[in-house]
Amino acid sequence: MMTVSGSLRATVLAAMVFVSVAAQAGDNEPYPRIMVNGEGRAELVPDMALLQLSVTRDADTARQALDANSAAMAQVIKALRDQGIAERDIQTSNFGIQPRYVYPQPKAQGEREPPRIVGYTVRNGLNVRVRDLAKLGAIIDQSVTLGVNEGGNIMFTNDDPSAAIDKARAGAVQDATARAKTLASAAGVKLGRLLEISENTYDLAPAPMMRAEMMASDAAAAAPVAAGENSYRVTVSVSYAIAQ
Repeated sequence: MMTVSGSLRATVLAAMVFVSVAAQAGDNEPYPRIMVNGEGRAELVPDMALLQLSVTRDADTARQALDANSAAMAQVIKALRDQGIAERDIQTSNFGIQPRYVYPQPKAQGEREPPRIVGYTVRNGLNVRVRDLAKLGAIIDQSVTLGVNEGGNIMFTNDDPSAAIDKARAGAVQDATARAKTLASAAGVKLGRLLEISENTYDLAPAPMMRAEMMASDAAAAAPVAAGENSYRVTVSVSYAIAQ
């Protein structure tokens, strides 16, 4: 049998549990807030170009195609080094040896002969970082003269864009804050303390990539290039409390 004292203790304990649960439920209720996104941009003149060059050679045998390709590529790499391109800024890419086929026409009875190998193609590519943009046009022109006949993609970028990205971040936060103030004013409430802020993305909107068909040329002038500007974009999400 429960005594009066025991019954009282049980009642008090139940009340304490109820108050605790109620407090926890209140803590979990959504806090009145305004959530906005902001965007910032910063422009920066490029100081480096990423250049893709390829040498492609065809021959009757894989050996002949590889020898011809290697001879041309060796001259291109030597010329790049002579232009002051460091070893760390020259990287081989997309090397491949592929057979070339012919597909005979089917005979009258519908018989089809199997394809025949008639030669081989060897392709060898280079990814080159050009840090002196004043030399870029001459490098392209000389590379074509020495045997580059494919590629020509150029992307202008920056070696250290951190200052521009920080500027874009600051602009994104300012933009988000201005949006939050506008929303608060329109809703007839006051903006409270900052609750949360996070960076969603940052990306580079580079100067347009240049595509050049690498054909042998007798032109004396270097290939014309224009670096333009890079635009760095940052977006943030910000949450402000609504003042009570």
